[in-house]
Formats: sequence, structure tokens, C-alpha cells
Amino acid sequence: MIWLSMPKRWSIIEERVRKLELVKLYIKENKTIGEIARGLGLGESSVYQRLLRLGIKPIPFKKKTYKNINYNVIIPKIYSEKLAEMVGILLGDGHLTPTQVTVTLGKKDEYTGYISDLMTSLFNVKPKTSVTKEGHYIIYLGSARLVRWFLKMGLCFNKVKNQVDIPPWCIRRKNYMINTIRGLIDTDGSVYKLRFGTQISFCNRSLPLMKAVRTMLIRLGFKPSKISSHNIYLTRSGDLLKYYKEVGFNNKKHEKRFLEFDGRFG
Repeated sequence: MIWLSMPKRWSIIEERVRKLELVKLYIKENKTIGEIARGLGLGESSVYQRLLRLGIKPIPFKKKTYKNINYNVIIPKIYSEKLAEMVGILLGDGHLTPTQVTVTLGKKDEYTGYISDLMTSLFNVKPKTSVTKEGHYIIYLGSARLVRWFLKMGLCFNKVKNQVDIPPWCIRRKNYMINTIRGLIDTDGSVYKLRFGTQISFCNRSLPLMKAVRTMLIRLGFKPSKISSHNIYLTRSGDLLKYYKEVGFNNKKHEKRFLEFDGRFG
């Protein structure tokens, strides 16, 4: 039975079974890609690619949620500190599909409520939350209009492949930079205990984004490390104190670790 656990190409029979499965779900039962993805435990992009691979023509116009136009969703008319933080969160743990704005948080359950409230205040609709078998929290808000708006802003479907960058407006004002940085580090950041102190790290595989983060930190008066293996570090005692006072954490897991590690706030 070892062969069952090894990745391999689909056989002709397996391909036929998967095609019949998708025809049943997508064509006969008229389920959306999002509904199929949640039912099969796959990402929406994976289901979409599987449709194309199996020669099943996407028919979004036949779905009840065609264009996913949720008129209750409000598209922000102005930039704000809250929106800057949301952009940081999306660039960290977020993901866009053609019809949904999604944030996957692992097991950061305390942070889930904060992001849900933030999205509600920004877009006027409370997002849905689901939990995978592994205990990972997924927050998602369906709105094709909102997705297109974020795409126009500069976000993308595949952040690593497209080497996403931070939208220029997030760097124009100090308060926007602070909130964008917080959203990024609350999601893609970590707090470590070192032998002689504490360290805040930020990890991301988009080089333009990493360069922008380092530039913003310097403009805000920090002395970050150079980019090393997709990481940027804040290690100096003064930087850590400044970060806690001027940027802070809305991810309580990070804040708790920081307070435990840094004796000045214990």
C-alpha cells in the first residue's frame, strides 16, 4: 500500500472518476466553485484548474451567485488606516479568488475575531468563518466587486508567482505605513526569544514586497536587518520598544509572546 501515499499522475480511470465527480457537482447539481472547494477540502483555484484540466468549460453565468454581486458590500471610497491594515493582512495571510476575499489564519483563533470585525467595519458585511479538520481558521467574504477592486489596487491571485508589491498609497503617509506594517507582521511575522533578547521577524517570498517593507521600516525610524532568506529582522532593543509603542500588535498571540520575552513590559 506504499504507492497510495506517493504523489503520482492520474491514471485514465482516476481522471475519469474525477471528471464524473466534477460534472455531477458543477454541472448537474449546479454548485459553485467555492461550494465544491469547501466540500472537497480544496482551494478554489485548485478546483478551477481541475475544471480546465478535465475539459469542463466554466459556466459562472449559470450559477445563482453569478458575478457574486452582493450589494450589501460597501467598497471604501477613501483610503484609511483600517484599510491599510487590511491590505497588510491580505498581503500576509490573505488570498483572492475570482469571487472571494479570504484570510487563512492557521490556529490563530484569537485573531480571527479581530479580522472579522475589521472586515465588517470596512465592507459593511460580516464575513463567514470556517474551521478545517486541522483546526485552521478561514475567514471569507464573497464579493466579485470587492475582489476586482483589490486587483485594481495592485493585489493579485498568486502573490508569490506574480511577486506582489505593496500598493503605493500605503506608503504615502506615516499612519498608513504603520498600519500596513502591523497587518503584515501580525500575519507573516513572528516573535522569538533570543539568548540575549527578543526578535521580531517578517517572512515573505515576494521580493518587491520585502523591499517595500524594509523601506517603510527605515522611513519610520527603525533599523531593520538586510533581507536574508526571505526574512527581515528587528533585533535592536530600541527598535523593539519603538515597535511595541508605535506599531503594536492586534494579533494577541504575538503580543503575549512579546510581553513574556521582553522584561521591560512584564
